[in-house]
Amino acid sequence: KRAELGIDQPFLVQYGKWLQGVATGDMGRSFISGKPIFETFSDKLPATIELMVVSILLTIFVATPLGILAAVYQNRIPDYIIRTVSFVGNSLPNFFVGLLLIYFLALKLGALPIMGNPGSLESVIMPALTLTIAMGAKYTRQIRAVVLEELDKSYVTGARARGVKEYTILTKSVLRSV
Repeated sequence: KRAELGIDQPFLVQYGKWLQGVATGDMGRSFISGKPIFETFSDKLPATIELMVVSILLTIFVATPLGILAAVYQNRIPDYIIRTVSFVGNSLPNFFVGLLLIYFLALKLGALPIMGNPGSLESVIMPALTLTIAMGAKYTRQIRAVVLEELDKSYVTGARARGVKEYTILTKSVLRSV
């Protein structure tokens, strides 16, 4: 079996054969399904791209307002809550977040299926939320830091001294430069 699979040869020889196969379009066969790897890869690629797009959009729509809110209410209750939640979201491993979401959203509430049909929106929500929690926590902290840095600049102090409203300063000046 080792000779049949080619694993009786040194690692560099195995790698060289694999690299040669990849260069010619042959990535080998799956040990589990027996199908060509490229076929399996190309079958799963659309779902992967869909998950990536949904999770990135969710991350942007969640992290941006939370980061701005945390910066505007620096060292007050909303900022403490957002920083704590983002710290926890950043600390939890993705597999654990996924298990928590399965437990609460699928088993306890029955709101989402544990496994869905490929192509359905319901089947992408839970994995996208899992990725969004981790990415959103990181980006919330980064956006907060950038907005705080921008709010400390002299042009913001000058606008405040001239009596410009905080909302106007934030929307017309600070967020444009972020």
